[in-house]
Amino acid sequence: MRLAINIFALLIVEYLVPGFILKDLATATVAAVVIGVVNTFIKPILQLIALPISIFTFGIAAFLINVGLLYLSSKIVPGFEISTFWTAIAASIVLSLVSWFLHRLAQD
Repeated sequence: MRLAINIFALLIVEYLVPGFILKDLATATVAAVVIGVVNTFIKPILQLIALPISIFTFGIAAFLINVGLLYLSSKIVPGFEISTFWTAIAASIVLSLVSWFLHRLAQD
């Protein structure tokens, strides 16, 4: 169920954010899996390393880690493209909000 929600969230972000491109549904599926793996294994390590900077910047460093990992995921998955870093910032914000909303909706 979570994978389906994440795929749907990526498709919504593709629709809403110009420069966020998914070639097809298979690409969205692979991208959702890669983003999930990156967020599960790499993100906690980076956040732990950057904790002092994140505290000093009031969480901006944690946000930038999230953006960077999304951008990195787009470089790993063929057919998944984020045109600029600013697009990655917008996509990260929209993806977080859409995912949160869809997960909350699925809980009820």
